Amino acid sequence: MKFLSAILFLAILSCTSNFQPVLSTTAGTIAINYGRIADDLPPPTDVVQLLKAQGITKIKLYDTESTVLSALSGSNISVTVALPNEQLSSAAANNTSFTDTWVQSNILPYKNQIDAIAVGNEVFVDPKNTTPYLVPAMKNVYASLVKYDVASSIKVSSPVALSALENSYPSSSGSFKPDLIEPVIKPMLDFLNRTGSYLMVNVYPFFAYTDNTDTISLDYALFRNNSGNKDPNNGLIYTSLFDAQIDAVFAATTAVGYGGVKIVVSETGWPSIGDENEAGASKENAAAYNGNLVRRVLTGGGTPLRPEEPLNVYLFALFNENQKPGPISERNYGLFYPSKEKVYDIPLTAAGLENAGNDGNRMNNESKTQVPRVGETWCVANEKAGEKKLQEALDYACGEGGADCRWIQPGSTCYDPNTLVDHASYAFNSYYQKNSRKSGSCDFGGAAYVVTQSPRLATAN
Repeated sequence: MKFLSAILFLAILSCTSNFQPVLSTTAGTIAINYGRIADDLPPPTDVVQLLKAQGITKIKLYDTESTVLSALSGSNISVTVALPNEQLSSAAANNTSFTDTWVQSNILPYKNQIDAIAVGNEVFVDPKNTTPYLVPAMKNVYASLVKYDVASSIKVSSPVALSALENSYPSSSGSFKPDLIEPVIKPMLDFLNRTGSYLMVNVYPFFAYTDNTDTISLDYALFRNNSGNKDPNNGLIYTSLFDAQIDAVFAATTAVGYGGVKIVVSETGWPSIGDENEAGASKENAAAYNGNLVRRVLTGGGTPLRPEEPLNVYLFALFNENQKPGPISERNYGLFYPSKEKVYDIPLTAAGLENAGNDGNRMNNESKTQVPRVGETWCVANEKAGEKKLQEALDYACGEGGADCRWIQPGSTCYDPNTLVDHASYAFNSYYQKNSRKSGSCDFGGAAYVVTQSPRLATAN
């Protein structure tokens, strides 16, 4: 029996050789937010060594703290810095005297490290009503950068929360709140468009899941295997809430005439601990979300609406921050404890993804619970689609789609098992891998979906 099982496994291995993962040349970037609302964090010099050890080359700060920027000097780690909300009114003055001084003091000494300035943070929900100052402040900061000849290398933007949207479901109906459009959204997007910058968006599927556990599946929120949700307006299939939220923002910017403005995800994450009413907050889920997100970004491709546009993402956050107000979750988004020990172990770089699968994606020593592997995805047939749809999709994949279907022809190595679902899975995945696993290439009108466990291993087990 052992001998027969070995033969069977070798046959399975041969028939699933097209299930090997690839890293796309159009991959996006993974960066990290370095928040410091805590009294127990390591000194900045130690943090820089931690970042370098993890292969992180981009971070975002919430200020322009000189000790942090000085520690980063010579590290080859680029930085997005911030002008805090409380300084927006001064920065929005009728002249640029404030922003000139601010740029001279906080930007010019570190101009070779800084690649962007976040003017304010989630200003639209600031209880101090700083929204009217936002666009004037952005324009003045940019004018000061121009004055000192650094505007070509430093972008100016402002992180926006998804609460700025009036509608986000379905994604194609995404729209901004009407009271924001004329006073601030259009002027801000026009500024970003003219200066060649991008819109920063803070995206948290965790919040949407926690508030709607009756309608949003955890698998959908964590990038795990699911049959997906179809947008009724354009037919696009979404297999992750993250993608759906990004495309809602794209739809909203398009609706106001600025669909060409690119998006950078300035914050996203999942808490490892939460209050009793914060469903889904756990180490396992945080590892699954962030780990699968890293794979999602670094293996290339964009969203269903913008499949050719790579995703650039800043994870939140580097450390747990013990002095943040609010629910328990707010203090537990960190990838690391202040001791620099990992809260959970996930790869953060392309090299890490390629090595994941041994111990590269385990929980830390405190818990040996295995989390979903990252760095690998496959496309398989959706049995629920029905024979007619599966056959039509199989015909397309093997015909116009250019999938390599020689091995599932009668008499060939992978002809057996001779079922529509098995043959379709082979063809769909051949097409998916051929197209570098780009978003939307595992769809076939709902006849297929992405999985994160190798069909080879699933069958062998």
